[in-house]
Amino acid sequence: MSATIPEGQVVYAIGDIHGRSDLLTQLLASIANDAAAAGRAAKTLVFLGDYVDRGPDSRGVIERLTTALPLGFATHFLKGNHEQFLLDFLDDPLWLDGWLRNGGEQTLRSYGVDVDGLQDRRTPATAWREAFLEALPEAHLQFLGGLALKCVVGDYVFVHAGLRPGVPLNQQVAEDLLWIRHEFLDCQEPFEKIVVHGHTPERVPVVRPNRIGIDTGAVFSDCLTALRLENGTRTFLHTAP
Repeated sequence: MSATIPEGQVVYAIGDIHGRSDLLTQLLASIANDAAAAGRAAKTLVFLGDYVDRGPDSRGVIERLTTALPLGFATHFLKGNHEQFLLDFLDDPLWLDGWLRNGGEQTLRSYGVDVDGLQDRRTPATAWREAFLEALPEAHLQFLGGLALKCVVGDYVFVHAGLRPGVPLNQQVAEDLLWIRHEFLDCQEPFEKIVVHGHTPERVPVVRPNRIGIDTGAVFSDCLTALRLENGTRTFLHTAP
């Protein structure tokens, strides 16, 4: 029997955005138009994390997610490893170099932080943290601090990176949900649910018997992808190219 979600529901899962607020706007418009055709179906948006870093407008992405989503949707916001980078830096400024190497500079710039000045003055990491906290709206901080690690709808579980093979769903740990790659990607055995994930970019969505990967590398490809689930069917919505 094929995997399903509860009757009368339609779910849209959105892959890694990485600061591309322009693509997010396009995809949400497509989803809103598509959902209108679903009539009275209960509509849900699931965001798989990695909203920030690498792309030019992380602030715009978070602002859109917190204030300007289509009406009439239930929402689930998952944490990605890049949100964890950001939160780790806020907890301990010694994470600064690691975050910057992984796209944090673009996030700081999107919030108006004077990255060039901080670098020129060889400012200590604690001052970078203070500058970011001063620029970061409280609503954005609350959003980032409240992200979930997984979401289950029907026969599907939504996570950022994947699951550890052989570990029950309710015993999965945050490190794997945010970071796992090859052990999960190479696994051919079924999990308790079909896993819908991002984290590992591919040219097109990857559909396997046990998982569906929808990170299509939006920050590089201009293609942001959503998976649509309804009545036992799976379809995809994309931004151009």
